[in-house]
Amino acid sequence: MDPAQFLRVRGVVQGVGFRPFVFRLARAHGLMGWVLNGGEGVQIHVEGPAPALDRFVAELASHPPPAARISDIEARPVAPVGFSRFDIRESDRCGALTVRVSPDLPVCPHCLAELFSAGDRRAGYPYINCTDCGPRYSIVLGLPYDRPRTTMRAWDLCPACAAEYGDPMDRRFHAQPVACPECGPHFRLRHGEREVDGDEAAIREAAHLLGAGLVLAVKGIGGYHLACDARNAAAVAALRERKFRKEKPFALMAGDLAVARRLVELAAEAEALLTSAARPIVLAPARVELAGVAPDHRDLGVMLPYAPLHHLLFAHGAPEALVLTSANRSSEPIAYRDDEAALRLDGIADAFLIGARPIARRIDDSVATVTALGPAVLRRARGYAPAAVARLPAERPILALGADLKNAVTLVVAGEAFVSQHLGDLDHYDAFRAFEETVRDLTAMYEIDWDQLVVAHDLHPQYASTRFALTLSGARTVAVQHHRAHVASVLAEHEALDARVLGVAFDGTGYGDDGAIWGGEIFAGSVREGLARVAHLRPAVLAGGDAAARHPVQAAAGFLADIADIADLPDLTAPPFGFPRLYLQARELVEKGLRVFPTTSAGRLFDTVAALLGFTRPISFEGQAAIWLEQIARTALPSTEPYAVQFAAPELDFRPLLAAVIEDRRAGRPAPEIARAFHGGLAAGLAAAAVELAGREGLDTVVLTGGVFQNRLLLERTAALLRAASLAVWTNHQVPANDGGISLGQAALALHAPPDAPGPERERPA
Repeated sequence: MDPAQFLRVRGVVQGVGFRPFVFRLARAHGLMGWVLNGGEGVQIHVEGPAPALDRFVAELASHPPPAARISDIEARPVAPVGFSRFDIRESDRCGALTVRVSPDLPVCPHCLAELFSAGDRRAGYPYINCTDCGPRYSIVLGLPYDRPRTTMRAWDLCPACAAEYGDPMDRRFHAQPVACPECGPHFRLRHGEREVDGDEAAIREAAHLLGAGLVLAVKGIGGYHLACDARNAAAVAALRERKFRKEKPFALMAGDLAVARRLVELAAEAEALLTSAARPIVLAPARVELAGVAPDHRDLGVMLPYAPLHHLLFAHGAPEALVLTSANRSSEPIAYRDDEAALRLDGIADAFLIGARPIARRIDDSVATVTALGPAVLRRARGYAPAAVARLPAERPILALGADLKNAVTLVVAGEAFVSQHLGDLDHYDAFRAFEETVRDLTAMYEIDWDQLVVAHDLHPQYASTRFALTLSGARTVAVQHHRAHVASVLAEHEALDARVLGVAFDGTGYGDDGAIWGGEIFAGSVREGLARVAHLRPAVLAGGDAAARHPVQAAAGFLADIADIADLPDLTAPPFGFPRLYLQARELVEKGLRVFPTTSAGRLFDTVAALLGFTRPISFEGQAAIWLEQIARTALPSTEPYAVQFAAPELDFRPLLAAVIEDRRAGRPAPEIARAFHGGLAAGLAAAAVELAGREGLDTVVLTGGVFQNRLLLERTAALLRAASLAVWTNHQVPANDGGISLGQAALALHAPPDAPGPERERPA
């Protein structure tokens, strides 16, 4: 009898046409047996001549379906049974659930062709999909991935769709969201008291309203968007005013790639990112100026249509460039339920384009960019989440809760680290509710035993995520220092937990081992042996604590206090500085030592320089002053001579840099040149410190992470100097360098944390 093999394929292999692919491949090689979805992935029993078996396994690994992502294939010989054919069997729930859920996928070329083919029965149908495309994570209710466990379970298949669904040779075989105009959900438009039913009529009217300058709420894949004509300044201004979004840039959707190329400069790597299966918003240099879309920014965030609905809107005459932003008021999570959207978006949207298919969970659009070190994700959501980003050698499940800003959580199951979508800032009630929902969602989806669970959380005792962790019963909790988690996130991505590195974590704020506000930290070591703090930015003080993050001049009061006697400083309320009275109030707090807190924050150093160069107003979104500083620096010549930054272990001393900034500003040097010299000086000083410390510690790799390193100018210059010194440079790619990547690092460090170390932050509430 011919030999037989049993194969277990892990990765993103459910809901992506993997079983029909295996079926067709086995038939092509004359093999017998079966394939089914299991809790860990796809299981295959195949038997036949040995050469045919070898070819089958080789092609299985080398040519999977377009949307599949194989992480590993386990193969072992088994006794042949003597099957007379090859079958696709029903799902098997035996064993632990570790299968990877596919992210939502953009409409594929085949479905797009049918969408605009007049003779096709799905022509113009906004819910068209197949096994190569369509919603996945946004509709999944449970695992394994089958139609009864999706939000499509309410729609019974018509005979034609049922025939496709049951035909292994059809690309819609077991495509769980499959539907057509006869049996599936539809769209409708509500404009005041007027209702427009029917997909074509509703979408055509929506396109007309967008062209007329109205603001529309449009139900997408992971929630509602607010849309308007990007070239209509009045519409953009109305959206900004209604949404309470003062200055933060809006994202754009271009009708097609040609339009995107007219909006932004697209290098080959950026274009590849824009057209990738994730279809993120890509930040790229602007070619045009669109009033009100991205104030004070040289970049625009652009994405391409990814849902059939988007293509239909543009085909029916919607403006070729739309503002497409999350449907919420500023800082709230995206609205994704119809009743919630109707309530929360009343007074913002003029009309609603509503789809009947429910959304299982809210998912924002992802944001990415390209740096000299490769693509970088700035917000990880639709198209990426909840894909596994690393394998961690964890025997018990780990739930890592992230930080309170830009929150995302990580769940490690059987060694697979699944990172959630971006959830928002947890000091907002609705965002915290979204955080709780996601924790319940992921742990329920993978049927986690809470008595076996390890919960990792930030060291900060007042974080909402920390307080949540300490209310969980049955789970062991582990506190992880914020900046070590940043460094560990990079090592986890590289699956190099034993690698000894020099880790640089520069961000705004994080709770330090000593209770101070850290943010400019350098560590040496590995995840397994620990990361020892070996250097840091020179400590300054923050007047008023967290409030200094919202007022750059308030941050400046503390950072400038140490560069000279305060009385010797120029009058910063006078030109050319023009600081408001708030600075004098903050300086008084510093002089008296009232409500001041020690800090090594690199983020607040950037805010201080921004204030000295003219950004003296309060910020309206996180990181605004630092982003402004980078934007103006990029307008100066790259050859601008950098300022001096001194390193005397363990401190990187910013005082000479700030003194030079003040002197040049008083002398009338252009602000862009000063900003460029600041970036160059900080990069040179940091690189020199890293070279010295790496030599002392015997290290050859430097990790650059933390939200400050989303500054491309700083990242690229620092990396270039380190590479010139023959040091390897690692940074984040799969998860954000900002706090959106913290949870992955927490999970990695929790692997080697001592059990329940004592400390006040670990006391459970009474």
